[in-house]
Amino acid sequence: MYLDAKGLVALWREALLAQKVLGGATKGYRNHPQLHRFRQQQQPLVAIAAYLHGVHREAEARGYQFDMSKIGECAGHQTMAVTSGQLEYELCHLKAKLRTRNVAAYQRIEPVKTPQAHPLFKVIHGPVEPWEVSAEKREL
Repeated sequence: MYLDAKGLVALWREALLAQKVLGGATKGYRNHPQLHRFRQQQQPLVAIAAYLHGVHREAEARGYQFDMSKIGECAGHQTMAVTSGQLEYELCHLKAKLRTRNVAAYQRIEPVKTPQAHPLFKVIHGPVEPWEVSAEKREL
């Protein structure tokens, strides 16, 4: 819900690519850190499909027409845990991008301190995920 149009379209494309990676249908992009959260699930393809359904719902709410036939089956998938630290890190990262890319979108989300998670995720208290590649960690 916090993404601008460019970010939402990029997320859709990246998540579709992640679905292909998890299904073994492509050789590129296999080591992206965000894939770790889906690989940890009992059924990674079902998990990424559930994620894509949430992205599709957001796109529809905005009047976009993303092709739902590209999403795999996600029946019965449960929620996934995401740490509060990871969610806050991702919001901070998005704000930094929007500050230069889309000032109006940045101003809309700038006051947000505690972000809402994608419907697939259940927020638990915790730090930034160890698989996250951040500038702070690179400096350590």
